[in-house]
Amino acid sequence: MRFGRLVAPWLGLWLTGCAMVDFSRPGTPQGRLAPLESYFAEFCAVSQILQKPGSLAQIRGDIGGHSVFFLHGACRAGPHGQARIQLCDEPGAEPADGVGLSMNAHFASTKWVATPGRDFFLNGNLPAGAPLTRAGHAAVMAEAKRLRLYEGVTFHPEVFADMPAGISREDWIQEISVATDYGISLGRGRFCATVPVNRAQMSAMVQFLNDENAPYRDGGATFRWNLFKDNCIHLAHNALAAAGLWREWPTNRPFLVSVLDFPVPRNEFVNLMQRVGDAGLLDPFEIDADPAARRALLEFNQLPLRAGGLMTSRPPQTPNEVYETDLKLIFYDADFIGPYQGWFDAIQADPTQYDPRRNLAWAIAQQRLALARRHPLAWWLAQPGIADRERFATTYHRFYALLEREIAAAEPMLATTDVAAAP
Repeated sequence: MRFGRLVAPWLGLWLTGCAMVDFSRPGTPQGRLAPLESYFAEFCAVSQILQKPGSLAQIRGDIGGHSVFFLHGACRAGPHGQARIQLCDEPGAEPADGVGLSMNAHFASTKWVATPGRDFFLNGNLPAGAPLTRAGHAAVMAEAKRLRLYEGVTFHPEVFADMPAGISREDWIQEISVATDYGISLGRGRFCATVPVNRAQMSAMVQFLNDENAPYRDGGATFRWNLFKDNCIHLAHNALAAAGLWREWPTNRPFLVSVLDFPVPRNEFVNLMQRVGDAGLLDPFEIDADPAARRALLEFNQLPLRAGGLMTSRPPQTPNEVYETDLKLIFYDADFIGPYQGWFDAIQADPTQYDPRRNLAWAIAQQRLALARRHPLAWWLAQPGIADRERFATTYHRFYALLEREIAAAEPMLATTDVAAAP
């Protein structure tokens, strides 16, 4: 469901603005099913950020939060690695388990920056529950400097308007970027949705993201972030759309249209978990009627539902000398008592949404059920509502052939695959 009314943000603020969020449930599973880990995307809705007194930047983020995007199987590329990525198995890729992307209003010469390594990107290499000291905070920023996260990246002049005397621009950039572009858990809680993809889908996302950055990276345009017209959720949503997950969310539309229909982090997390868990799409008619699902099948040879669509969460580092840890991340809902909180609660309470083995068993059961309900193609072609019979026949044959292969490949995993250690 998209945000549909101008008043919705203000109702959301009024209804949920006083509630602190518990980011400890369900937590990070003890493991993941390793064969599903070759390629995946991970969208994270992250909380507001509240620096404690004594911090140089004194950042006090709003309760709508932020979002970041991690790609397992993509890495920084070549001399423009901060703003250009490629598949990790291609020549010239920087060695890493993946790359994290953050879109920030500070940037002028790029739409996003890339951080190598999931653990540093999301956690600053700190284990869950480890205390964050000011010395530890400084060490994370020093590592970001070593990784050259902002080398060649131009920031808007206003970013430096409040820079204290006696600090370099390089150090100031780190102060205003940590826990937003990297080291997220230092100062923010998060809810993440993992989306398993194949190599072709990852390649499509990489191409989309590089194309988004090209006008700014090559010096032809200056990037200007816009909450309503082009924000960090648009970027991740449309990268997933490039892989056939769902339809594109248009950017840079007229102002009034954009205000009435724009994505926000916590809503988008729920939308994504619902999409990757939509068993109703395991049906040839539904796939054929859904352009994104049909494209995923016909172009990327991917089912709309497969094992590995999992939720994880993590609170900010506690105890914490630098940031407050009682934080908010609101829903922007379309009604006075809207559906998103209920949907979120149902996701949190369902072990098939966060336990890797239960998720695998559930996905296989749904796929088996879809196969058992199979009707002959002739039966379908006799039904009303099939607009393009030739296209439907292609969808039908491709769907059931792939469904049978997926079941055959996944079933042995339940008995023979050990759960790999979770990052």
